[in-house]
Amino acid sequence: MSALIAHQLRKVYPSGLEALKGVDLSVEAGDFFALLGPNGAGKSTLIGILTSLINKTAGRVEVFGHDLDREPEQVRARLGVVPQEFNFNLFLPVLEVVINQAGYFGIPRREARVRAEYYLRKLDLWERRETQMRQLSGGLKRRLMIARALVHQPQVLILDEPTAGVDIEIRRSMWHYLRELNDNGTTIILTTHYLEEAESLCRHLAIINHGAIIATAEIADLLKELRSETFVLNLRGRLTELPALGGFVLDAIDESTLEVEVSRGHSISGLFEALSRYGIEVMSLRNKQNRLEKLFLDMVDHRSDTATSSTPGQPSGVSYE
Repeated sequence: MSALIAHQLRKVYPSGLEALKGVDLSVEAGDFFALLGPNGAGKSTLIGILTSLINKTAGRVEVFGHDLDREPEQVRARLGVVPQEFNFNLFLPVLEVVINQAGYFGIPRREARVRAEYYLRKLDLWERRETQMRQLSGGLKRRLMIARALVHQPQVLILDEPTAGVDIEIRRSMWHYLRELNDNGTTIILTTHYLEEAESLCRHLAIINHGAIIATAEIADLLKELRSETFVLNLRGRLTELPALGGFVLDAIDESTLEVEVSRGHSISGLFEALSRYGIEVMSLRNKQNRLEKLFLDMVDHRSDTATSSTPGQPSGVSYE
């Protein structure tokens, strides 16, 4: 069953800017879905339309079979939204922020307090329940926004850049809770600039650029499309000369650091075996560039190239719209 369907969504602002150009998007129930794109691509406009904050010019939106135009209250009840910007009363205590949000959905105060306590404990905020919003760090405010979005127990949680400006420790703890939430059945739609985040959390993605969806794919399938990956290797001892290895392009960064491009069809274990034949021992390695980031840039470049080509190419496993 589809949790969310957007069909031919268009948005033209009074200035004439066409922010969305007939966007089609479908997210299955229970999915963890990433919506990626550069600044100005149309992500925030799309999220704004889905959540009734922006009026669409044309198109249709359904959430679990409820049409946004005909049943807006049914749609809103099924959506929880964590926006990019903080939009709290800065002088309210944390607990009141969550309880007040529940009131907008007709939840009695007694039940709202029970739910608020549950989500604040889940997000490690209960000890700060009497703290005013203005006294929280940016990371704690982000957690509070998630608690607020969940208090009416929505079926779909939309997260618009939820970890922007959050330190690594808080980001990882938020990832853990979001995985748990998804495992328990909540459909999650994530927009993020941290492509590591999408690769770690999500199963499917769509890439939007210049107001149009340019690709949709399963992330696992998408990663198979990499023609090559580049790794940085830290070596034991000093490198005296670069060996010539078929399927691998080597570049010495310094005497104990090696950059290696591994082409598709070759493996890291094969690289290690080849290096060991030359007496080169690898202590550690890391990706030079996030894999999804590389694919994203390749796709945007591909789209730009094929826009002026009469015979556009298309890598297998990826749907170009």
